Amino acid sequence: MIVSRSIALPRLLVAAFLSAILLGAPPRNFARGQTYDTFGTRTPLAPGETLILGFQGGRERWDNERTGVGRLALALRGKNPPGVHVETVENTKRPLAVELVRRAFDRNQDGTLDDAERQSARVILYGHSFGGAAVVKLARELEKIGIPVLLTVQIDSVGLGDILIPANVARAANLYQRNGRIIHGEAEIRAADPDKTKILGNFRFDYKKKPIDLSQTNWIKRLGRTAHTKMEFDPEVWEKVEGIILQELSPGPTRTTPTTPFAPHR
Repeated sequence: MIVSRSIALPRLLVAAFLSAILLGAPPRNFARGQTYDTFGTRTPLAPGETLILGFQGGRERWDNERTGVGRLALALRGKNPPGVHVETVENTKRPLAVELVRRAFDRNQDGTLDDAERQSARVILYGHSFGGAAVVKLARELEKIGIPVLLTVQIDSVGLGDILIPANVARAANLYQRNGRIIHGEAEIRAADPDKTKILGNFRFDYKKKPIDLSQTNWIKRLGRTAHTKMEFDPEVWEKVEGIILQELSPGPTRTTPTTPFAPHR
């Protein structure tokens, strides 16, 4: 388990407890949760097509379009990039995401992924808060079954073990704030294997004086996590995330490729 060196264990445990209280309050009608049939993407995908998964923060429903994750999904769909499919996922529903990835790239539909199908997978992951941690956890699960990930983007990621990016991820970006005393993202993500993963940057946002309109948020989101909530509703943050994703989708050699591509463990 990877934890920040600057945080002592007692403080970490207190922070985890308070984070669970402040971030874990379930919204109305959350109990039924997300099921696989909420995904609209038809599988399998055609060769060269890309699957983008956005993980909601807190206990937000997958279909909440007012969150940063939901708004970005709408924006990406609105651009209608060819061969790109965007889905949002509750951060507690990673098994659904794994199943979607499996079906998306099982092109001969035999129920298993062969080497060619795994290596042809085009997956992009992004997430906010607990959803940022879910991004890293899902990337690790995909690594175990030999599926590469083009890009991960964490937005004020909250969780244990979300610092170290697994070697199946080609590129990774981290956006965070440190104004929140308890709830704030990790300041620096690192590559488990720098030869296989390029860290695009750890981008800090400062909310000490930056005004962000929170009038449309409920009191729970403003209680004890104002800076964390400001980041979710900061247009500059999501423009940055969108730009990083669109750059990944752009054709041609527009980015630096890691020196050693990911290869599944044998």
